[in-house]
Amino acid sequence: MTDLIDLPRPLLDVHRSALGRPWRERGAETLQTAAAIAQSHGLPEVLARILAGRGVALPDVPGFLEPRLRDLMPDPAVLVDMEAAADRLARAVRGREQVAIFGDYDVDGAASAALLAGVLRDLGVPFRLHIPDRITEGYGPNVEAVRKLAEEGASLLVTVDCGTAGHAPLEEAARLGLDVVVLDHHGAPETLPPARAVVNPNRLDDLSGLGHLCAAGVVFLTLVALKRRLRRDGVAMSDLMAGLDLVALATVADVVPLTGLNRAFVRQGLAVMRGRGRIGLAALLDAASLAEAPQAWHLGFLVGPRINAGGRIGDATLGSRLLLSRDPIEAAGIAAQLDALNRERQAIEAAAVAEAEALTALRLDRDPDQPVIVASSPDWHPGVVGLIAARLKERFGRPAFAFALRQDGTATGSGRSIPGADLGRAVRRAVEAGLAAKGGGHAMAAGVTIASVDLDRFRDGLAEDLGRSVDDARLAQALLVDGLLSAGGMRPDLVAAVERAGPFGQGAPEPVFALARHRVADARVVGNGHVKAQLRGRDGVAVGAIAFRAAEGPLGQMLLRRIGRDVHAAGTLTRDRWRGGDRVELRLCDVAEAE
Repeated sequence: MTDLIDLPRPLLDVHRSALGRPWRERGAETLQTAAAIAQSHGLPEVLARILAGRGVALPDVPGFLEPRLRDLMPDPAVLVDMEAAADRLARAVRGREQVAIFGDYDVDGAASAALLAGVLRDLGVPFRLHIPDRITEGYGPNVEAVRKLAEEGASLLVTVDCGTAGHAPLEEAARLGLDVVVLDHHGAPETLPPARAVVNPNRLDDLSGLGHLCAAGVVFLTLVALKRRLRRDGVAMSDLMAGLDLVALATVADVVPLTGLNRAFVRQGLAVMRGRGRIGLAALLDAASLAEAPQAWHLGFLVGPRINAGGRIGDATLGSRLLLSRDPIEAAGIAAQLDALNRERQAIEAAAVAEAEALTALRLDRDPDQPVIVASSPDWHPGVVGLIAARLKERFGRPAFAFALRQDGTATGSGRSIPGADLGRAVRRAVEAGLAAKGGGHAMAAGVTIASVDLDRFRDGLAEDLGRSVDDARLAQALLVDGLLSAGGMRPDLVAAVERAGPFGQGAPEPVFALARHRVADARVVGNGHVKAQLRGRDGVAVGAIAFRAAEGPLGQMLLRRIGRDVHAAGTLTRDRWRGGDRVELRLCDVAEAE
């Protein structure tokens, strides 16, 4: 493939783009490695350069392009407490004990709960599934729910995607005679709650090196350990590979790094999902009008938000019920309900984001060096504060928290971070310092509950804790570009070559390509604040481009103002198969003046 043009340095002389970033060539020092990869493995130049730029060594190329679970799966026993967890679950299976599964209201929680519940159902083990209400119960196990599950006959409580910091509820479980197994991945305090097993690769004494797993990944490894344990007892379990669609969905939606084992989970999970064997997921794909084979980005932008919508503004159990459903009629009904809730969530979110952006812009005008954004309002729904935080982080390029203020004087908040600033650790330190009542999370996302009067102290504490790392991270926020193309070179075979390096996501950035000096032949606002454009090269060939949610921001405004003029454009490649076509489109992530 010869469409890839050698990159100049500095790239197109873009020192400050519409989004205020310099553009840099990714992997400029790896061109020799790229040539060796292309020659040794017979790969297109563009794919070889992408692999080299991501540090893939020559002998590792086959394993990277075709990651296989059997090559990457660790022995589950490397996780602390895994054997104890498998033994207790095996005892519950043999004794047909009633198992209570306590999940979380997000995608990872719903997928983790459905994954475990589905296996127990196949084994004939009775179970009760509890997903807490975001507003009335909050995150993680609570004393009232634990008491109710005990009253309903459970003898084993398994928490998934939560529980590591649930001291009081799990102490109550112990008092009531409930055994507890925690399957989690969130950052852990030094003192763990009482439990038969706390399986969490991020507990301080765990040396497994699996801290990048989401909760569904931890649950999957636990089920592998359980299957091995039951085999000794002569008890057969169903094929666990069928559950990889749930692990893939949770891995992408929870924004954990797509490296190592996680890449294999997503790659093989997508293959399972394309078989449409899970009735609930098939119904949700239909509700999202996804006619093509699902890819990783579909999970993050189409499937995940619909499952999350139940936990955000509706019934928190809808997601796990859908993923467990074996009735096509029931599944179609739940999927339609989630789709409607997602549209309602989008409307709520749009109004709240507009208010949050305006408030933040005013504050940053007064103090532009604030390292962390903290915004709040009594009018924001608690279910959308995470989405507000994500939009603020995207718009202003720094960690952001959004809080819904309650009438009881408390504030429920959610935060999103930028690479290099560990938000979960900062929140745990804030809790230890008495700046927040409770909270936790991981590097890129966190949640917290706080007294409303303490918001300023919380913001100041975060600024002090994260100030240096945010400054360093923002200085390093250059847009890394993998190659320079022209509109005429953007063909479906090029996209197919690029996709072989996937799946893409957190820790595995989607390749970015730049178009130099292309004229903005047309630009207009479409849909929910998106900007759609036509970019024309000097050879007269034009390509479609779209900038999502950019109409009011500097990227969209530059496109709209420069119709008929040249820009440098950067984005990722996608195939638009609308109405049976197969056109390449550029998903814009930045533009810059070309004069």
